[in-house]
Amino acid sequence: MALLERVSTLVRANLNDLIDKAEEPEKMIKQVILDMNNQLLQVKTQVAIAIADQHLLEKKKLENDDKIVEWMRKAELAVDKKQDDLARAALLRVESYRDLSANFAQQLEDQKAQVENLKSALRNLDQKLAEANAKADLLIAQHRRARAANKATDAQSGMDANGKSATFDRMKRKVAREEALGEAKSQILADDVENRLAALEKEDRIEQLLTELKTKRGA
Repeated sequence: MALLERVSTLVRANLNDLIDKAEEPEKMIKQVILDMNNQLLQVKTQVAIAIADQHLLEKKKLENDDKIVEWMRKAELAVDKKQDDLARAALLRVESYRDLSANFAQQLEDQKAQVENLKSALRNLDQKLAEANAKADLLIAQHRRARAANKATDAQSGMDANGKSATFDRMKRKVAREEALGEAKSQILADDVENRLAALEKEDRIEQLLTELKTKRGA
């Protein structure tokens, strides 16, 4: 039946393999456990129904067996009363109920096998669910650690891959150039002031020399 096939699939499923293949492992774990709980509830219901059907078949078989005894007694009574026609009719009923009894017996065996299969599936699924619940928190924690490590590695790789280190180097060189340009401008400005002051001093010196010369010449 389809239910047993689904249960068998869940029981055979390796939780670690499912998580490895899942895009979102945490959601996968929760979904698997939810599916197991749902299937467990369905199997429990099916086991209860199957056991009830088994009891009904057992009851029907017992009632049919009682009919065999009852009609055999009637056949014996007819024989005792020299009523062969009634005896034949009663024996015909006996054979009919015997056929039904054989049919009930076969159905009962099949039903018992079905009940055992469902009980076995229920035990296996219950055990698998207990294991999954026990592993769930551990597997989620492992996945989160692995995800964090992967993100750290990706971030480091991303810095190298995107040339962020080279960008920092370029910015450093640019800042150095700006600083050098500023220093050069300052130096040029300083040189200009010094030159202007030197020119003024030179003019004063010339005027002083001129005055001294005039004095000496009596001009």
